[in-house]
Amino acid sequence: MANKSNIIYKYDGSFDGLMCCVFESYYKREIPMDIISPMVLQTTLLPSREVTTDLQKSGRVLHSIPKKIGEPALNFVQYAFLTCMPQKELYILLFLRRGYHYGPRVMTMLADNVVNMLFKAVKHLTNESHLTKGFLRFSIFNNALISQIEPKNYILPLIMHHFCQRYPEEHFLIHDKTHGMALVYEPYKSAIISIEDLQMPEPDEKEQYFRKLWKLFYNTIEIKERRNLKCRMSHMPKRYWKYMTEFGSEQELGTFK
Repeated sequence: MANKSNIIYKYDGSFDGLMCCVFESYYKREIPMDIISPMVLQTTLLPSREVTTDLQKSGRVLHSIPKKIGEPALNFVQYAFLTCMPQKELYILLFLRRGYHYGPRVMTMLADNVVNMLFKAVKHLTNESHLTKGFLRFSIFNNALISQIEPKNYILPLIMHHFCQRYPEEHFLIHDKTHGMALVYEPYKSAIISIEDLQMPEPDEKEQYFRKLWKLFYNTIEIKERRNLKCRMSHMPKRYWKYMTEFGSEQELGTFK
């Protein structure tokens, strides 16, 4: 029987590190007050404990999840880890503890607050990744496709397969400004790397020309009498507009007007 504790676990921010926190919780027979990573700036008077990442311990936890809770539960917690949900680490630990107790049926226990909160967070993650696939816009710089996004969730692992399949012969980079990461691709090789800041070069004449063409196309197909800005914002949230070519300044139409 685990006892609720006022201890706070500190880990390195990795998924393996979080699995070690799960191991620690069972080994110590305690449920921590919170689990925080180096990315979280938090001061507290509560006692804390550093949980060192040990691949052997995390491997044991990862092996136990599909065996005792089911393969969908493993995929679920991996997705949950990518979300922007506050205290996601603690919720994942509590979810796994429920899973070890109830087995695979924990995935259907939506009346449970922990399970319900995680399902909502994962749905938000998958919805955002789906929208980004449609709203992401590339620009060409030095024969490479470059795009910037500012997602709330860490969606690069979810959109990687889509864009690598869609542009198999291209060189491209998708920079996630929110998390300081980037998906880098060259033919048949891809990687997600850390990039704290990326200064986009000024578009050359050819890139500006194609931006004008795309904006002209967007404005031409619009039926002005049926314009509904409220409907547009519901289908295309405004936070995506910043990096969408068609919402550039009107002056970009230049010679096409």
